[in-house]
Amino acid sequence: MLLDQAARAGAALTRLGVRAGDRVAVHLPLVPESVIATLACGRLDAIRTTLPVSLTIPELAARLRESGARVLITADAAFWDGSVRPVKPVLDHALARSTAVDASRLPHTVLVVNRCSRPVSWKPGRDRWWHEELAED
Repeated sequence: MLLDQAARAGAALTRLGVRAGDRVAVHLPLVPESVIATLACGRLDAIRTTLPVSLTIPELAARLRESGARVLITADAAFWDGSVRPVKPVLDHALARSTAVDASRLPHTVLVVNRCSRPVSWKPGRDRWWHEELAED
């Protein structure tokens, strides 16, 4: 099942324009999709860049600019210490902060893993659901 999901994720990343040598930023908590993204990047010879979910907004903004990632994979939210904490809202703030500096170095696509079924801000044309992209295969 894991290998099947990795093949689907690899196909989705290919459709999004990821090629060998491209960077894919992963901003996920410890979830299966993080491993799937790693395997998918390996299939494509893409470079997986980790953006820890514990980063502050300024730290995340700097790492996003430095990453040069074509695609970014994140989650809507995550469970920590028995509560639900935002992940994508923090990322959106970091992306907005980075856009003011240099939008050309930011990801073109953000794949969002639905972890907590919570309302999430959405930027049409950039944001896409992970499960929908993997289902297109």
